[in-house]
Amino acid sequence: MGNRTEVTEFLLLGLTDDPQLQFPLFMTFLLIYTITVVGNLGMILLILLDPRLHTPMYFFLGNLSLVDFCSSSTVTPTVMAGLLLADKVISYNACAAQMFLFAALVTVENYLLASMAYDRYAAVCKPLHYTTTMTTNVCAGLILGSYTCGFLNAALHIGDTFSLSFCNSSVVHHFFCDIPAVMVLSCSEKRVSELVLVYVVSFHIFFAFFVIWISYIFIFVTILQKHSGTGAQKALSTCASHFTAVSIFYGTGIFMYLQPSSSHAMDTAKISSVFYTMVIPMLNPVVYSLRNNEVKSAFLKVKRAFIFWSQNNL
Repeated sequence: MGNRTEVTEFLLLGLTDDPQLQFPLFMTFLLIYTITVVGNLGMILLILLDPRLHTPMYFFLGNLSLVDFCSSSTVTPTVMAGLLLADKVISYNACAAQMFLFAALVTVENYLLASMAYDRYAAVCKPLHYTTTMTTNVCAGLILGSYTCGFLNAALHIGDTFSLSFCNSSVVHHFFCDIPAVMVLSCSEKRVSELVLVYVVSFHIFFAFFVIWISYIFIFVTILQKHSGTGAQKALSTCASHFTAVSIFYGTGIFMYLQPSSSHAMDTAKISSVFYTMVIPMLNPVVYSLRNNEVKSAFLKVKRAFIFWSQNNL
């Protein structure tokens, strides 16, 4: 058996080595990240400033925006640095930290979307009991539970992945430290670790998706039973933004992970990962602002207040 050198750093291959593509991709991701930061932090600011948005739905939305901002910030700057600089090396500890944060935040978003589905179920199907159902304690419990599940899940996967030995090969065929891309480099027996990853991730996804699916079945049944066209339209409008966000999140996740493992190294997997890690955090605030009159109204109110302040102080 030959000598084996323990890995102390990883080399991220990134998206492309073509010099002609690197700068255009850098500018594209810079634009995406700017929209993500402005959109998500702007959404949080609107929710904090407008008392009309101090409701359970916007409490969840504010946390979703925070998670999207953090998850994008975990990955996108690394990708941009890799495109702009020749150095694509990431240290062992930095790789573990990036993997932990991204795994935690994606799991938190998974459960936040489930919590928001339950909130929409309570609003549409039990409107008279909504204020007693979605109390402050219930909302805080759902939020705390989402974050707890996220960080416990991440801790499990990081412990499972980095308990393996990494020797000789340190080239990660990805643009960030994703769990499958790093785990495949291990020179240890990793079958148990791969099974833990598959089963635990499947549980989190399908449990949250089951809650969302059941919630929307009840919502659509309630909408169909409404005799008033106006009432049905209002009920649909309250769910449209969330349903769009759910479709984007799970649709992309299914495309990424429910494919043969050999295809993870293909360019199509990297492209879908770009969508999942960067584009979705940008799209969520856009979806909720474009399809939500309350958010539009809050934005116009803050805009008028800012213009008034500027005229009187400049």
